[in-house]
Amino acid sequence: MTIGTAAKNTSEQQLVDVTVVGGGMVGAAIALALSQAGLQVALIEKVAPAEFEPDSAPDLRVSSINLASETWLTALGAWPLLQQMRLCPYQRLQAFEQPQSIVTFDATDIKRSHLGHIVENNLLQLALWQHFPANLTLFCPASVVALSQTSDSTLLTLDSGEQLESKLVIAADGGNSQLRKLAGIGTNGWQYQQACLVALVNTPYPQQDVTWQQFTPTGPKAFLPLPGQQGSVVWYEDAPRVKQLAALSPKQLTQALLKAFPAALGEVEVVSSSWFPLARMDANSYYAGRVVLAGDAAHTINPLAGQGVNLGFADAKLLTELIISAHQQQQDPGSVDLLNAYQRKRKPANLLMMSTMDGFYQLFGNDITPLRNLRQLALTVASRSSVLKTLVARYAVGSE
Repeated sequence: MTIGTAAKNTSEQQLVDVTVVGGGMVGAAIALALSQAGLQVALIEKVAPAEFEPDSAPDLRVSSINLASETWLTALGAWPLLQQMRLCPYQRLQAFEQPQSIVTFDATDIKRSHLGHIVENNLLQLALWQHFPANLTLFCPASVVALSQTSDSTLLTLDSGEQLESKLVIAADGGNSQLRKLAGIGTNGWQYQQACLVALVNTPYPQQDVTWQQFTPTGPKAFLPLPGQQGSVVWYEDAPRVKQLAALSPKQLTQALLKAFPAALGEVEVVSSSWFPLARMDANSYYAGRVVLAGDAAHTINPLAGQGVNLGFADAKLLTELIISAHQQQQDPGSVDLLNAYQRKRKPANLLMMSTMDGFYQLFGNDITPLRNLRQLALTVASRSSVLKTLVARYAVGSE
């Protein structure tokens, strides 16, 4: 890859086909796919991922990568690099309210070896960066300070003073996207009353192959397996309570976990923890002029089922396929028809997932008697229906 250099003055300008703003998992995947297809791509990112240290503790930020995302990342060449670092496959997904009524969704139900992998976000980002080809120009550390558009191009000004002209700008710079704001795209959504605590824990068991989630009136409690005898614990609670938990020492938080979580967690030991608020956000439009949104810049979702990054990769895969097809036919990658086609498919799909997660949030997030009876009935039916469990397993891996 080429490293962009800071300009001596604002008159220095570069021309590329596509500029990607944001080099996280989704933005890096987009930049990689487009540059592999022969487009001239610039990627702008504030902070490069750190090199992998085999003895380092797992990062607190992890994602559940489904098979659909894994297949695409393998095609891009990044997944094999990630496999050389660290990841954890899981074969089973369990959901329950009471420990005696567990519903298990198994990869064997759909004749697969696994349902997905739990990966550290920074390692997946690093694997994508390590596979960048020579025709990708990287500007890092760098950020965008200004955007201007004409009918046939965009012009970005970087904090270095350098300017980038391109036919299309892809904003993949997260839920607080600066590019979305510069493009004048509004959003709608809300802050949930709950927040989420995430803790890295040592477990008394060998590496596990199951991720589970318990639904309680105060919020879900979940366990995600990590390589070796470690795991990620996720605790949803009212925001004030989560802030209290986050202020505890690792030893105190360990005791709180053991008291609040089901026995399936085992005698864990907290290594580190963090917390974040929960919010839903949907961009009013996925594009404005020649700026198009992808991933969290377009939508943020309740992380109840860990689908956020998979939605982002689905955005990225479709958008890059449309752009590559236009490039091969010598058509405009920033045309209204192309961006409309992207929005028509991805916006309804993302809204459906967001609404589904909100439905789960309402169904399982309170102790109203009719809803409690309804969710108990739903889990009972699911536990007894092999057809339903197969459908859920197929949905979990990203099958249409």
